Formats: sequence, structure tokens, C-alpha cells
Amino acid sequence: MELATAAVVSTASISRSQRRRLPVASAAVELREAAAGGGDSVRVIETPQPNSSVKFSVEVPPSICQECYQTTLLEYSKRFKVPGFRPGKIVPENVLLNYVGPQHVRAATVEAILRHTLPQALSSVEERALEDSVRILTKFDDMNEAFSLDHVFRYDVAVDVIPEVRWLSEDKYKNLKVVIEIDEIVDAEKAAELELKRRRKSLGLLRIVPDRGLQVGDLVVLDILAETITTDGSKGEKIPSAESTGFHLDTEENNNLVPGFLGSLIGIRPGETRTFPIQFPESFEQETLQGVRAQFTVVCKELFFRELPELDDSLAAKLLPGCNTIDEVKERILERCKEVEKTAIEQATDNAILDQLGKLVDVDVPRSLFQEQGQQLYGAKLLQLQAERKLDKDQLASLSSEKSVQEYLKSERENIARIIKQMLVVGEIFKAENLQYSTDQLVKEVENSIEEFKRYNQDYDEGNIKQQVQDVLEAAKVLEWLKENCTIEYIKK
Repeated sequence: MELATAAVVSTASISRSQRRRLPVASAAVELREAAAGGGDSVRVIETPQPNSSVKFSVEVPPSICQECYQTTLLEYSKRFKVPGFRPGKIVPENVLLNYVGPQHVRAATVEAILRHTLPQALSSVEERALEDSVRILTKFDDMNEAFSLDHVFRYDVAVDVIPEVRWLSEDKYKNLKVVIEIDEIVDAEKAAELELKRRRKSLGLLRIVPDRGLQVGDLVVLDILAETITTDGSKGEKIPSAESTGFHLDTEENNNLVPGFLGSLIGIRPGETRTFPIQFPESFEQETLQGVRAQFTVVCKELFFRELPELDDSLAAKLLPGCNTIDEVKERILERCKEVEKTAIEQATDNAILDQLGKLVDVDVPRSLFQEQGQQLYGAKLLQLQAERKLDKDQLASLSSEKSVQEYLKSERENIARIIKQMLVVGEIFKAENLQYSTDQLVKEVENSIEEFKRYNQDYDEGNIKQQVQDVLEAAKVLEWLKENCTIEYIKK
């Protein structure tokens, strides 16, 4: 099942709650009383907070505190065997306090009050609270110190709720128009030409260039040194990531080179050294080098040209086993490239639609949802690296550390928030359009996912896997519906 990343990984907690979505509370502070099982009520002040969170300031009357205190004493009297008292016999309060310790009874009573009153305090958001997002804001030591049977007991608690999806236009997702840029390398015809050329090159012989300098098409071996250039034009620090010894450069495959690098080397001969300035583009992949001015010193060690074999039928079987003619080779390579082109265009279309959907809404992403989604994305990334055998046991352990996870969440904050917005919009459209998927699809994909976890000895929760698969199937249906009901334009880069 191949979908855009935004649709593949999602959180189970929000998806379960979304199916019974209620309106988000207004921004005004709400004062209410919640019954706590007895005659008296818990007083609650409800205040919306940023990031789809709600704060509750809770006041518990003395009567409920005393009830929880007596319950705690009764539990202790049942649990402990106090000398001089038969099991099950009521132990006087002062004796029990001396035996257990008043500090333990006090702490246990505070815990009992929280257990007793939290459900009532949070009852107004019960249907839209996100799973495992409740957090007590008041420090336990402060509550413990302030506790008194004769006074109101106070604490603050917060919980994240399902975020409201606020559409930025009245049309919402209707009349959606998506423009998709297709890279030339995806074009099947051009890709097939490049693939045939690559296969032919692999069969060629390297010959030493005897009497000329470097030209495009050659293969050259270089030693590369790089240093930053300061504002006054003097040399700065070395750039280790840009340096290399014995670097093999195929001049026909130079897409990953810094602009201007290859052009500065045209004509260089073996044994020659060239020094030239280069400015890294602002879009350079390594952030620390974006926009940096550098001076490169390059030594040409060896220079080769390729002696290519004649492109005739005698070469067909070597180019592609099972083929007898060059025309057959070209045809089969083109077929494969068309499949790649189709998949790439489908993926680009899905990504573009999801990206456009995310721009149509405004969402306050809850902290707990961000954490959960980010951790799932990070886990999926590690699973992929492990599947590609790019991680050994020690590397996996290191990357699984809390520090590594938090660094990922920090660096990918915008991307994670974007994916959550897309996920929420997908859920909205799935419900609004009454879309459905088959039970057989769900069962099959759950089985496949579990098998993948087992293959790499990864722990998994079957309930969470089922929910994630449901989210993926929902996304697939939404993308399918949008492709049929929106305007899509493809343009070449």
C-alpha cells in the first residue's frame, strides 16, 4: 500500500475521538460545578489554552477531602497488620497514623482526591479529550503541603482536545486546483535514454587521457580541499564535509555538485592544482553551508575517458539479459521507465494534493498529538533504515534514545505539524463525503503490517496498527475522491 508519507503514519488517539467530534469550546472562561458522587460539588474554572489545550482550576470542598481521607484510612487498616489488632478489625485513627506515618497517609489522601475528582473536573471535554494527554499542572509537593481537612483543596490540570479544523475559505476543499511539477528525470522517454546510456557506459573501458585537459564525459580523480572565505576576503575555517581525497568524479553525472565547481575544472590536467572561489547556494542541503563563500583547492590526480562499445545487436544480451536486439533492449527499458514514471507521478500527485489541503486550513496542534505523531514518524524512519540494512544494533540503540527522538522532534517541528494538519483534513473529508473502504482491505493490510514488524523483531500494538491502517485506507479513499473531483494540472520543471 503506497501513499504519501502524510497519510501513512497517523495517531490512533485522535482518529478514535474524531469519529464523534464535538465543537471546540469558546474562548471565554467557563465556571461550573461538577458533582463528585456526594452531596457537595467540585468547583471548576475552565480556561481554553493555546495549542488546543484546556486548563481546569479545580476546587474540592472539605467534605470530599474528608471522605477521601476516611477511605484512605480504611484501605490502610485493611492492608497493614497492626500489632494488637486482628485482621479486619477497625484500627483507631491515631494508632494507624503512628504505625503508617502521617506523611504517607497525607500523600495517599491527595492521590485519592485526584482520582476521585478528576473525572468530574474533566467531564465537559470527555468526548473530545485526546488519549493520554491529561497532565496535573500543580506540583504534587505543593498539593501535599497545602492539604487540610478543614479547607478547600485546589489544583490545576490540563488536557488536550481534538483540534478544530478551521477552513480558510467557504469553498473548503471544493473546487480544489492542484498544479504538479514533474521533474525531467521522471519522463519515461528521457529516463530510458539515460538508463541505456548508463548501461552502455558500464560496459566501456577506461583509458588514460594522454594529451589534453578535462572535458565533459571524462572521469577524473581529485583531491579536494575547502576553506571558508571571511568578509574581508581572507581564509577562514576548513570545511571537512566538502573535502575529499581520491574523489572519483564522473563529469556526466554532476547534478549533486555545487554550481560552478565543474566549470572551474574544465581543462585541468593530471598533476595540475587549481584554486577558485565558490558560493554555496541558499538552497544547499547542508544548512550550515547555505550561502557560505568558500575557496576550493583541487589537485587533479588522474584523468580517464571511456571507450564505449558499438551499440549493435551483439551488445544486447550484455545490456539487458534475455534480449537479442538493441530495439528489444530499448523497448524493455522504456516499459520499466514508464512504470517508474507512473508511480512517481502518482506519488507526486498525492503529495501535491495533501500539501494543498494543508494550506486550506488553520489548526492549533496539541502538544500531545505533536509528540505522538512525531514519535511515530521517527519510528517509521528507523524501521525503514533497519529494513534497508543501514543500521547495526548499536546504531539502532543510539538513535532510539530519548535525546535522539527529541532532536528529531525539534528539527522536524514544521514538517510534523504540516502532516498533522493534512491528517485532520483527510479525516474531515472522509466523513463529509461518506467514503468507505472494505473490511477485507483492512484485514489484509493489518496482517501485512504485523508481519513487517515481526520480520524486524519490532514491538507492536495490534490495536494501534489497526487504527493506523484505517487512517491509511481513509487517506487513500480521500485522495482517490479528490483526484476525480478536483482540477489537476501537470507541468514540466
